[in-house]
Amino acid sequence: MENRNFLLDTEWNMIHYPHRPNGFGILIIGDERNYVTDSNSFWNQNEGKRNLIESLRDNGYTIFYSNLYGKNWGSEKALQLAKRLYEHIIRTEILNQRIHIIAEGMGALTAIQLMMEMKDNIRSVVLLNPILSLKEHLDREKEHKFFIKKLTNEISIAFNTNKQELFEMVKEKKEYQLDEADIPTKIIHILHNGRSYYQSNGLKKASVIWEEKDLPIFVSYVLPEKRSAIPKQIATFFKKYEKSL
Repeated sequence: MENRNFLLDTEWNMIHYPHRPNGFGILIIGDERNYVTDSNSFWNQNEGKRNLIESLRDNGYTIFYSNLYGKNWGSEKALQLAKRLYEHIIRTEILNQRIHIIAEGMGALTAIQLMMEMKDNIRSVVLLNPILSLKEHLDREKEHKFFIKKLTNEISIAFNTNKQELFEMVKEKKEYQLDEADIPTKIIHILHNGRSYYQSNGLKKASVIWEEKDLPIFVSYVLPEKRSAIPKQIATFFKKYEKSL
């Protein structure tokens, strides 16, 4: 069996099995395009994502992920389901308890919370074009009228609040910072459009601080035509942190 889909709570989840298991698992937390149905998923249907999954399966990894309430924007509900999924997989599959995480875009908001609350169960993390702070993301998007309307709508649904209270809620919400987690993290930032170049400026400033603090956070910038090298980069990074079981 290559993969299977199963329900947890109201949400569909998918697990991909390797040909020759290496005993390590990878939890994927997708961006706002992510979905899982009863028979398929975005990561299975998108060519680039499928290539990454196939490459990781070839390296022996068991990969699992959830629909996670769709556009969840790092909500508490999404965080709790991600923990439940981890517990379910560790209970039902033969895997090392310490997993790797891959999170993309909005998925990084949930990943950072997991890094803080499940420190002992996470080996290393790869973040693809991550949104590292909901507050900062919301502030940045205020300049883009078209995007901000869509964004505030999605966040208010995810956090079960109305648009009037949204900005106050986000301002008061405690946000974990990536540099608090102290888990080996590789950020891969793909420079595929003007917005991603703009976002890379904030990342460059943050990486100077991470370097000064000597934190295990490593940033690499990738041009779209070099995307095919990403699966190998990820597998190499993960293998570094598998020496101690």
